[in-house]
Amino acid sequence: MKTSKNSKTIALVVCALFVGAFLMYGLIYLYPQQFSTVVTRLEKDVTVNENGIADAVEKAYDAVVVVSTYKNTTLVSSGTGFVYKTDGNKGYILTNHHVIKSGNKVTVTFTDGRVEETEIIGSDEYSDIAVLALDSSKIKTVSHIGASDKARVGDTVFAVGAPLDSVYSWTVTRGILSGKDRMVAISLSDYNTDDYVLKVVQTDAAINAGNSGGPLCNSNGEVIGITSLKLVNSGVEGMGFAIPIEDAVSTAENLIAGIKRETPYIGINMLDLSTAYYYRDYYELIKESGLSKGVLIVNVENKGNAKKAGLQEKDIIIKVGDMETPSIAYLRYALYQYKIGDKVKVTFYRSGETKTVDVTLGSNKSTL
Repeated sequence: MKTSKNSKTIALVVCALFVGAFLMYGLIYLYPQQFSTVVTRLEKDVTVNENGIADAVEKAYDAVVVVSTYKNTTLVSSGTGFVYKTDGNKGYILTNHHVIKSGNKVTVTFTDGRVEETEIIGSDEYSDIAVLALDSSKIKTVSHIGASDKARVGDTVFAVGAPLDSVYSWTVTRGILSGKDRMVAISLSDYNTDDYVLKVVQTDAAINAGNSGGPLCNSNGEVIGITSLKLVNSGVEGMGFAIPIEDAVSTAENLIAGIKRETPYIGINMLDLSTAYYYRDYYELIKESGLSKGVLIVNVENKGNAKKAGLQEKDIIIKVGDMETPSIAYLRYALYQYKIGDKVKVTFYRSGETKTVDVTLGSNKSTL
């Protein structure tokens, strides 16, 4: 009968399906790797070229120079720099202040081996920026200047420099932008004290002695910072820092124009609270205050603006404007964000109370 025939056909199909499923299950069980499925999901439109960043490096490479600093005829230090612009018959090179500060003669070496003596236009110790110049006809190429404020944490960056020795000149190291707006205390003297604070960007690209003054570039070969320092500690690895290119160029343009930095002055001598604690005259005062950080005034200039505003010896400054001042380095940084003539709100501790006064900033002297 027709119905019986159809039933047999259906039964055969069902049986075949079961057998096929059983066989497929057995094959997957025995050979799972042959049947694995790779699923790719597009989370974000990001292009990563695993062939490297050679094109970007080539864009920056020939603008980088090795900087050699001499005291008369004696080599006293070396570092890195880069050509950041030409203007008329002059080419200008950026490097760090600490690379050239100890000498009176500076030469630069280009990637083709040429050595040229430069003119020292000027330098600024607080921003750690120096500008050198030479005839523009001697410039091989000029860097492409980018913008650190547009860079994002996680962006690929690379540094070009002369670590350790001239044998390793124009070494390229690659990493990422690890952080922005980092505040790092630095020493401006030969003493082991923090004198000022630099606002910098952080990278894990390898930074070594001799890299100072060289460019930190983005993956398009544009300079976004000037390599300045690294943290050296047994528990620290891969923490290098660079001055944002916007700050560096601003300082450089002032140096070229002959505009000298005038640092604000209020007329006090001071100690970090952490240091003053060990002085007999201040021990009880600091203990009673309950403060662990701040800046202790040890002397107030008679005709200074601090005196006029009502600040006294043994006051402990804890804030300038909206910025806390845990140390002298931070106090200087906070004050130097203002201009001479500005009125600044200073918050301090005295006799168990927190008080605030407005201090008018004067021109720079040997003290604050």
